[in-house]
Amino acid sequence: MIKIFDTTLRDGEQSPGCSMNLNEKLQMARQLERMNVDIIEAGFAISSKGDFEAVNEVAKAIKNAEIVSLARCVQKDIDAAWEAVKVANHPKIHIFMATSPIHMQYKLKMSEEEVMKRSIEAIKYCKSFCPEIEFSCEDATRSELPFLYRIIEEAIKAGATTINIPDTVGYADPIEYYNFIKSIRENTPGIENVDISVHCHDDLGMAVANSLAAVRAGATQVECTVNGIGERAGNCAMEEVVMALKTRYDIYEQDTNVITTEIMRSSQLLQTITGVKIQPHKAIVGANAFAHESGIHQHGVLANKETYEIMTPESVGLNENNMVLGKHSGKHALKSRLEQLGYKTTEEELASIFDKFKDLADQKKTVYDQDLEALIIGDMSNAEEGYALVDYSTSTSDGKESKTIIKVKKEEEVIEEVGSGKGPIDAAFDSLNKIFGKGVALCDFNIHSVTSGKDALGETVLKLEKDGAAFTGKGIDNDIIKSSILAYINAINNMDYFIERRQSGIKQGY
Repeated sequence: MIKIFDTTLRDGEQSPGCSMNLNEKLQMARQLERMNVDIIEAGFAISSKGDFEAVNEVAKAIKNAEIVSLARCVQKDIDAAWEAVKVANHPKIHIFMATSPIHMQYKLKMSEEEVMKRSIEAIKYCKSFCPEIEFSCEDATRSELPFLYRIIEEAIKAGATTINIPDTVGYADPIEYYNFIKSIRENTPGIENVDISVHCHDDLGMAVANSLAAVRAGATQVECTVNGIGERAGNCAMEEVVMALKTRYDIYEQDTNVITTEIMRSSQLLQTITGVKIQPHKAIVGANAFAHESGIHQHGVLANKETYEIMTPESVGLNENNMVLGKHSGKHALKSRLEQLGYKTTEEELASIFDKFKDLADQKKTVYDQDLEALIIGDMSNAEEGYALVDYSTSTSDGKESKTIIKVKKEEEVIEEVGSGKGPIDAAFDSLNKIFGKGVALCDFNIHSVTSGKDALGETVLKLEKDGAAFTGKGIDNDIIKSSILAYINAINNMDYFIERRQSGIKQGY
């Protein structure tokens, strides 16, 4: 059985525009547990107060999966990681050290022996706290194999229980990677007593292929993310590697513990949280993955689905639900549907969502699953501390400039400004620029309906850029002007929150 190490909350979150706040991370972690992944890498505890809190809260909330915090081979990193995960039922510390000549010379400015010494000392220090230790050889695929044999052997002797061989820069070829993992297995004493993990990036589009090649070579753990999000071109896509193992068991003779019917739900939740949509032709979870337009394909599928479908839509969670929610539905029905969708709420959170649901139900005949997700994610996306919309008004007419007045508050401070522009949204953004004055630029703006019909909710997703960093904001409302204002305010709050998180300047590494 191949272990699935999900790093959506750590490496995935490093993808530009995919940052999550605490509530969003908790909801995603709960969905990962519902999907039955073996290991959840919850974050990099030392990187900021916010990251520490997120790892700690995930560790408290998750009961079955191992909860991991990343750390460098530095005592203060390890202390923070342990403090964050020690409350978990199954805690684990994950440390990494670069082992390639280019990284050792130019980044670490250390010799092989210095890298070896620091790594072993760090593993032993971890072991004094936690029995489960993963050691990663950063940039392993550009490292010298003789050195890898030595450092991995010593890491195992020092107490590492998992050895990770990452393709950090997505450089490897599947055949090359297969031989690489096979060589390590055949030449490293003690390797048979630990898990061999692989962490592949997708710079050349081969992260999934490389991970599967590694499984054939004897790897026992695959590190991946939902929808393949991650730094640069992303990581190995969890849904693809899981379904490849299941569908082609005849080749790999390996499976995972993942409940595959939760795959689509996980993909959609992540898209809703981050506002980053996947392409329609994305394998397994794309909108077109089980769609057939060609007449030849349609004829074949109608005759026998196996003619053009190698897995069923139901196997990844594409199921219809006939429960209709409307203005006469009660709190119990809403709670039940949210739980079916994978959301766990406190009574206080449920009450807040129920109020919004009733308001929406008064405006719409039917409230769909997408509407519910928009409501709850909109609730999660709002920072507990930050700016909040108090009121706005807008006026527009043909041939004249539009005017928008916006009032916001933060704690006891109330700010009101008038903006003008070519339309009400342009005027609203002018007003918001005057309010915040943070030197930000709007670099992306998109409005789409959550469901069909003239009463559909409008979801606005936008990105603000400051000093080369992009911050995503989301807003939901029947009124697209209001949803745009809410998205802008949400992006400002996220910018403030994540700038604070990254103030320490610690790079998360491999």
